[in-house]
Amino acid sequence: MNTFTAKDYLRFIVPSIIGIFLFMMPLPSEDAVTIPIAILSDWLQGLIGGAIPAIMTFIIVITAVLSLIARAGKPDFITNNEFRNTLFNVTWFWVIVRILAAVFALITFFQIGGSSTELIWSEYTGGLLLGEGGLITLLFSLFLFAGLFLPLLLNFGLLEWFGTLMAKIMRPLFKLPGRASIDSLASWLGDGTIGVMLTNKQYEEGHYSKREAAVIGTTFSVVSITFSIVVIETVGLASYFVPFYLTVAFSGFIAAIIMPRIPPLSLKKKTYISEAEEEDSIEDVPEYKSRIQHGTELAIQAARKNNSVSHFFKSGMKNVLDMWLGVAPVVMAFGTVALILAEETSFFVILGTPFVPILELLQIPEAADAAQTMVVGFADMFLPAIIGADISSEMTRFIIAAVSVTQLIYMSEVGGVLLGSKVPVNFLDLVLIFLLRTLITLPIIAGIAHILF
Repeated sequence: MNTFTAKDYLRFIVPSIIGIFLFMMPLPSEDAVTIPIAILSDWLQGLIGGAIPAIMTFIIVITAVLSLIARAGKPDFITNNEFRNTLFNVTWFWVIVRILAAVFALITFFQIGGSSTELIWSEYTGGLLLGEGGLITLLFSLFLFAGLFLPLLLNFGLLEWFGTLMAKIMRPLFKLPGRASIDSLASWLGDGTIGVMLTNKQYEEGHYSKREAAVIGTTFSVVSITFSIVVIETVGLASYFVPFYLTVAFSGFIAAIIMPRIPPLSLKKKTYISEAEEEDSIEDVPEYKSRIQHGTELAIQAARKNNSVSHFFKSGMKNVLDMWLGVAPVVMAFGTVALILAEETSFFVILGTPFVPILELLQIPEAADAAQTMVVGFADMFLPAIIGADISSEMTRFIIAAVSVTQLIYMSEVGGVLLGSKVPVNFLDLVLIFLLRTLITLPIIAGIAHILF
């Protein structure tokens, strides 16, 4: 029987409460309700906002250079370090994306080429992303604080405690093992790609069947709180963050119940890639313990492993660098191309045309302008918010933001990681899942928006 001291309990409880406060506690600001992490982000923006575009340009260019060196030359200083290798030794596709982002960033920041390249650096394309107060500059400060303090939520037992309590819910509702709640929480609190990596690892170890891995990877790799803040701020509705996130959570919950029960996920085989080597300690609670007791024991055991302040900040800075170097170039590359297509062509208007009658049926204002945002999210989750930010109707902007967060399958993030993992889904699966999630969540979100506005 485990015996824990008061210090053990405090090691689990105190960091977890601080993390919950920083990431989840709604606080009133000047004219909105926000969370402490966003307040810290705004403070830094006000302090050094003018310098951030230059900093982010440097980060994007360095990322591209080191990625090219890592892929082409595989030098020891990168390949012999697990973190640097993961960060820079990516596939040629992502190397090209990062190089494209660097070119766009340099052209935008220095306005290289003058009028001949204005479609890249204008205030409606690259300038909208990299200019002062733009999305890329917002990501700099938000990722700094979110990444730095993320270990408070991930490393001190909160996932183990909550995962144990959720085990009885996951199986009847979603036909999934209890440990799937940990993947979902890791995504929700950190990043969707974290959830995918956890799912992939547990699938390879035989804890998930092919069907379970596919369902978890595409349904529970949810958008993090951090990204959700960016999305709602981008459409100018920061004061609606709490009802916005509750709407996202509710519609995502409904989609999570429906998606595993319909194709293509329902057609996945229930076979395993290998046999699990040990019992699932979260799934199986001893008869002589309550679920809370067992979860608390697992949480304290996890917290005991994290008793070093230097390790805490080292882990946090790795999160920051992973977000800065991994996400910013993708947003710059995909975002600039998509904004050019949106501004200069009818590409997304044509793709979104089938959604016009659906939006009109749901009585959503400015349906024609909003339709293209229903499909552009497949490329990158920020694009619907960027393109929809100029729509005058608050209700429509709210719907665009909420739908974009519930779609989940973004090729610049979760979709790309899924295709590179062992999780048994292909490109066609991802297209179908993206469209199905959109069709399921859109009416729910629209109904809530009509009540709010």
